[in-house]
Amino acid sequence: MNASASDAAAAEITQAQDTGVASLAAKRRWQAVVLLLLIAAFAWPLVESNTFLLAMGSLIALTSIGATSLHLIIRTGHISFAHAGFMGIGAYVCVLLIMRLEVPFVVALAAGAAASGAVALLIGPIVLRLTGKYFVLVTFLLGEIIRMVFVEWSSMTGGANGIFGVPAPYAGISTPLAFYYFALTAALLCVGLCARILSSEIGRSMDAIREAERVAQCSGVPVLRLKVTIFVIACALAGIHGALLAHFLHYVDPGSFGMVDSLNLVAMNVIGGMNHLAGAIIGTIFLTGLPELLRGYVELQRVLFGIILIVVMAVLPGGIIELVGRLKQLATRRSR
Repeated sequence: MNASASDAAAAEITQAQDTGVASLAAKRRWQAVVLLLLIAAFAWPLVESNTFLLAMGSLIALTSIGATSLHLIIRTGHISFAHAGFMGIGAYVCVLLIMRLEVPFVVALAAGAAASGAVALLIGPIVLRLTGKYFVLVTFLLGEIIRMVFVEWSSMTGGANGIFGVPAPYAGISTPLAFYYFALTAALLCVGLCARILSSEIGRSMDAIREAERVAQCSGVPVLRLKVTIFVIACALAGIHGALLAHFLHYVDPGSFGMVDSLNLVAMNVIGGMNHLAGAIIGTIFLTGLPELLRGYVELQRVLFGIILIVVMAVLPGGIIELVGRLKQLATRRSR
C-alpha cells in the first residue's frame, strides 16, 4: 500500500516536472520569436527605406499602443467604446501645451497622459460598476460627449477644423525614418508595460475577474479598485497614443477620435484574439495593413475588406492568434 502510494506520488512529481519543463520551453520559444520580430522591426528600414512603408510602420506602431491599452480593459471583462475619446484628451492637451505655452514635449506628453488618466479616474468608479451592454452604451455616449466637447470648444480646440501645423516632437525626429524608430521605441515601452501587467499577479487577478467576478471578489480580489486602476492606466496609455498620433499626422481634429476609431480598436482585439496580448498586435497589423493592400481595388475595396473580415472571423472565431495554436497541433501530429 505504501509502495503504491509512493509510486503515485513519484509519478505526480515527474508529471509536474515535465509540465514545468514544457512550460519553460514554450516560454523560451515565445521569447525567441519576439526577439526575432524585434530585430526584424528595427533592421528592415536599413534594407528598404521606403517612405510609404515607414509611414505604415509608424502608424502600426502607434496604433498598437491604443489596441494593447484597450486590451487591458477587455481583460477585466469590459469593452470600452470611449477609448478614442481618451486618445483625443491626451492629443489636445499635449498639442495645446506645446503650441500655445511652448512646454517641452516630454512634459506635454506626460500632461496629456495624466489628463486622460485623471478623467478616467473621475468616471471609472461610476461606469465600471456597470456590466455588459450597459457599460458599452455608457462608454459609447461618453466617447461622443468628449468628441462634441472638442467640436464645440472651438476657441481652444479649433472646432471641427482642428489644429494644423503640429510640430515634430524634436528637431531630430522630423524625417520618416527617425519618426519610425521613435514610434517603435514608444510602442515597445507601452506594450511592454501592458505585457508586464498581464504577466504579473495583477494580470491573473484580472483574468479571474473576467471569468467569474463574484468568485474573485469572494477570494479577496479588490474587484472595483483593480478595475479602476487598470482603466486609468489604459486610458493614460490611450492619451499617449493620441498625442503621438497628432505629432505623426501634424494635425489634430475631433474626427480622429470618434466612435468609429474606438470601434476599430475593439475590432483589432477581436480579429487578433481577445485572450492574448499578442492578438491585439496581430489585429493591429492586419486591420492597418489590409486596407493598404486593397487600395488598388478602389471600387471593391470596402466589399473585399468586409468579406475578408467575415471569412477570418468565421474560420478563426478565437482570432488570428488561434492559427498559431492550430499550427502547433499540426506540427505535433506530424512529429509523431
